[in-house]
Amino acid sequence: MNRSWPVMANKFNSGDSRTRSHVSIFIVAGLCCFFYLLGAWQRSGFGKGDSIALEMTKTGENCNVLPNLNFETHHSGEAGIIDDSDSKASVYKPCHTRYTDYTPCQDQGRAMTFPRESMIYRERHCPPQAEKLHCLIPAPEGYVTPFPWPKSRDYVPYANAPYKSLTVEKAIQNWIQYEGNVFRFPGGGTQFPQGADKYIEQLASVIPIDNGTVRTALDTGCGVASWGAYLWKKNVIAMSFAPRDSHEAQVQFALERGVPAVIGVLGTIKVPYPSRAFDMAHCSRCLIPWGINDGLYMKEVDRVLRPGGYWVLSGPPINWKINYKAWQRPMEDLQEEQRKIEEAAKLLCWEKKSEKGEIAIWQKTMDSAACHSKQESAGATFCQSEDSDDVWYKKMEQCITPNNNANSEEIKPFPERLHAVPPRIASGSVSGVSVEAFLEDDKQWKKHVNAYRKTIPILDTGRYRNIMDMNAGFGGFAAALQSPKLWVMNVVPTIAKKNTLGVVYERGLIGIYHDWCEGFSTYPRTYDLIHANGVFSLYKDKCDFEDILLEMDRILRPEGAVIFRDEVDVLVKVKRMIGGMRWDSKMIDHEDGPLIPEKILVAVKQYWVGNATTSQ
Repeated sequence: MNRSWPVMANKFNSGDSRTRSHVSIFIVAGLCCFFYLLGAWQRSGFGKGDSIALEMTKTGENCNVLPNLNFETHHSGEAGIIDDSDSKASVYKPCHTRYTDYTPCQDQGRAMTFPRESMIYRERHCPPQAEKLHCLIPAPEGYVTPFPWPKSRDYVPYANAPYKSLTVEKAIQNWIQYEGNVFRFPGGGTQFPQGADKYIEQLASVIPIDNGTVRTALDTGCGVASWGAYLWKKNVIAMSFAPRDSHEAQVQFALERGVPAVIGVLGTIKVPYPSRAFDMAHCSRCLIPWGINDGLYMKEVDRVLRPGGYWVLSGPPINWKINYKAWQRPMEDLQEEQRKIEEAAKLLCWEKKSEKGEIAIWQKTMDSAACHSKQESAGATFCQSEDSDDVWYKKMEQCITPNNNANSEEIKPFPERLHAVPPRIASGSVSGVSVEAFLEDDKQWKKHVNAYRKTIPILDTGRYRNIMDMNAGFGGFAAALQSPKLWVMNVVPTIAKKNTLGVVYERGLIGIYHDWCEGFSTYPRTYDLIHANGVFSLYKDKCDFEDILLEMDRILRPEGAVIFRDEVDVLVKVKRMIGGMRWDSKMIDHEDGPLIPEKILVAVKQYWVGNATTSQ
């Protein structure tokens, strides 16, 4: 037995060696296969084109895309990544110069075919697919980059918006003056001919404008938005709107000044903002008939005004006893108009805080439950919609939007609220979004924006004032970019998986609902930089990429920039299409490296202007 043990041991040792040898061979062979397949995967394009994007960025990881972004034509092999039967880029020609200020959904010719009652003809009326333009909107001859903020608040180059009608019509009201090759905006208005600063100080004696409590404001019938322009120094951001009407280019002037504004009207359709969004709403002789239809428009303001928010009405009919002669209106009519306004305010539980001169200020109650009881006793009709934020093309209703689900937690003052957990998140009002998910999103956008700064070092230096985020989510991009030198229009697409615009406002940011299959409610050349995160993946089966890209080109200034963030196969298609739009572009990797399928495409619109020979 003892003699046989070494023999048996040797047999076992021999077997172990052969086993280890086989395992080693298997591991080595497996690793070889793995690395071979990995290399083939990257070269094949099946891996979302990572090797292509890596090759494209070898010479430009930290490229400054302005003023000159060079597009390397020898990197055109991307077409092989996706099914691409029409690989040649279409070349888009300039539109005729008559379309220089074209607004597709507020086109004057189309508007006049609709009824005038209740301002229906001034609402959005977009062209059918067959009537959409498939050309590039030209800039006017002499167009120049707007002045940097804050100079832009006071001066706009004449060539950018060559319309002098307001200088005559509003001369005595100190709106706008024409001086040489620029328009000057003295800061006056119909109700504040002595200047917006003095007017705002009057409001601040009643409304807590200076301490961050009031951050977001809605200016209805804004004119050239001087109220919003001068609120900026108070760290209050105003969403201003006015129709495209006889006051030619008033919204265009606002945006040229660097003030947030859209084309819009109180008509028959709900305004494209979420409920309980604004800390303050304002009408300075805005000519909106607040008392009609049992205060229908006041009920719409009530919907978008958060509990505790303020409503300012200056001008007719306030102080009608003194001013009825100057306004050239019958005393009885003005008296009845104010009576209806007071009656509607009482039903909405708005408390009048002040009436001095021609300025009246109301505050919406914080006690929503007690208000609801009073309204029930008064026989008020409440809106039955389960989602008070479902407003896109929805008719205004003669009902009060309940605040039963309003979050009891008060919103923090600005800027603390920018990165704090918004009440709608904390209360679980946004389905499927936890506090942890929100905080992670906020963290990720800080990381993304830091990476953008490496690509575009002048991102937040003041070169880009008017910025748009086409798919804003929780507003993380805007929050990470926050600076007094810029503002961001946070767009939440109507087809987004989650309705997050209320969260955006709770962070002290502004935004709007929109469907990117249609034209945006703005003039051409009104944004300096556009951020498109996942927009084309979201709309892949909804409408043509061409329509979205041409709309982006319309609203982007010459030499403006675009940051696309999307899956690489989508960006390859986009990159090819913008090659025919007089844009320069470069694809770069995700900040976490070339193996991440999400890529970044940075583009710059070339400078060019229209002339009389462009005829499409």
